Amino acid sequence: MHITRRSFVSTAAASAGLITTGISPLRAAAYPERDITLIVPWAAGGGTDALGRTLTKNAKQYIGVGVTVVNRPGGTGVAGMKAVATAKPDGYTLGLITFHLSSYRLSGLSELSYRDFEPVMLLNRSPTGFLVKADSPFKTMKDLVDYSKANPQVVTVATSGAGAVPHLSTALLAKQLGLKVTFVPFDGGAPARTAVLGGHVTMLVVNSEEALQFYKSKQLRFLALNSDERHSSFPDVPTIAEAGYPLQTLLLDWRGIAAPKGTPKEILDVLTVGFRKMAQDPEYIRLMDEMALPRANAERDKFREFLDNIEKALEPGLAEVGLLKKI
Repeated sequence: MHITRRSFVSTAAASAGLITTGISPLRAAAYPERDITLIVPWAAGGGTDALGRTLTKNAKQYIGVGVTVVNRPGGTGVAGMKAVATAKPDGYTLGLITFHLSSYRLSGLSELSYRDFEPVMLLNRSPTGFLVKADSPFKTMKDLVDYSKANPQVVTVATSGAGAVPHLSTALLAKQLGLKVTFVPFDGGAPARTAVLGGHVTMLVVNSEEALQFYKSKQLRFLALNSDERHSSFPDVPTIAEAGYPLQTLLLDWRGIAAPKGTPKEILDVLTVGFRKMAQDPEYIRLMDEMALPRANAERDKFREFLDNIEKALEPGLAEVGLLKKI
């Protein structure tokens, strides 16, 4: 084959460019070439872990390689999410990020925020449930609100921890309605439920999925859901607006997939399509429905917009409970 000086120079220059950048167009086009690691910042066996493992169970079918779940708990999720944020942005380390990321910077726990990631896909948004024991004299949200107004600080509220969505949602509701309640924080949803079932605390506020089995067994009764629409797993439970108390700010727990900041757009495009297909897998959908986890499907820019709005909505809630300590 005859090669002119011009074509030789052009070819040499192109080759030099590839050597300089260290990127081969063939390699970029081949992504992914090996298994991907998905870091879950919480312990194995929990709801977030189950979601991640079921989502990625059939990953090879949808993205061409396997996705291996690695649990990195610690520091209220900081350890795992930081490991993702500081990973090489090559598409081979991803994170299953959660609501806690929205509050780290605002509460002074860490400088981490959604700005340290490339959001890929929002998977879930969970509302807060306001519940009482089945034999409670409070049959409706209005019953409890009226009693609380007449008896300041008497109503006790069990939460799964300070600064979590249920705690902040209740604080915003109390502020908006001028209520004075007494918060009783527990280390997780299970002990909080036990306290209410034992009659030691007036009301339980938890993510709706945490009350599913007790709703089915009729041990606990929902007064309302902190949501703008009814939940398919609790069709007879009114939204907070339907109960007569539309909130100015609706906080929702959330989970989603993200990559380290700086991950190339071409790789993010592949991940978006792959995880979209995984989220449509019948086995994953069945698990989400069984766990009463409402599915969400915001991708990339829409996910980023959601994260920005959540962070803004959190500020007044954290300020109301004295936890706003911006870094």
